[in-house]
Amino acid sequence: MAFVKVLKNKAYFKRFQVKPRRRREGKTDYRARRKMVRQDKNKFNNKKYRMVVRFTNRKCICQIMYATIRGDMVVAQATSAELAKFGVPAGYKNYAAAYCTGLLVARRVLKKFGLDQAFKGKEEVDGADYHVEDEENDKRPFKCILDVGLQTTAAGHRMWGALKGAVDGGLHIPHTNKKFPGFKASDEKGGESEYDAEAHKEKIFGGQVKDYMEMLAEEDPTKYEAHFSKYIAGDLDGEKLEEMYSDAHEKIREDPE
Repeated sequence: MAFVKVLKNKAYFKRFQVKPRRRREGKTDYRARRKMVRQDKNKFNNKKYRMVVRFTNRKCICQIMYATIRGDMVVAQATSAELAKFGVPAGYKNYAAAYCTGLLVARRVLKKFGLDQAFKGKEEVDGADYHVEDEENDKRPFKCILDVGLQTTAAGHRMWGALKGAVDGGLHIPHTNKKFPGFKASDEKGGESEYDAEAHKEKIFGGQVKDYMEMLAEEDPTKYEAHFSKYIAGDLDGEKLEEMYSDAHEKIREDPE
């Protein structure tokens, strides 16, 4: 019989150190977190803000927070479940709801710091690129970085809807449009990529939901009534979705509280 070296011997177990609790639970990527919360020493304990985006089975949650030695402190928060008071009766975890939630948390945090009048953001929702830091202003915009946790940063993911909503709402979040819906990379090396703002706008206004509603209403009316009962109760169909989300955007800007 061949000699088998025992790797996990007494010395191994004596020196074993358990991972942090949230790593054991699979909730926190500490390598990413260290990069996000690390602050330069010459900035003298200035707060480094993060926009945290998470999705549950029922809603989207957006929070603006900063890290301290006692834990993360939340400055402002918004969930898509709150969209009911802005005229959105259902569909709280789709792309359009994520955009509304990002817009809501952006307007809330700017109002809290008294920057809501100085930074209006992009009031016309057209899906085009927008960076608040490019505008001339006496004050500097509120800057934070995107924190998506353990979610895969896939192209077209709903997290980009929340990011786009917050950016259009007037926050300075460093980003590019490479992961947005409507972006097409160049086929040739060194060629120019394309960004279709109209395709992104369609997602922001629930275009994919509208297509599915119309298809289901035509092919399976019973399933349509079961799936979209809350929309039907609110007298909404596919054609009225864009108007519904436009009204929600206006109401959020008028009074984000």
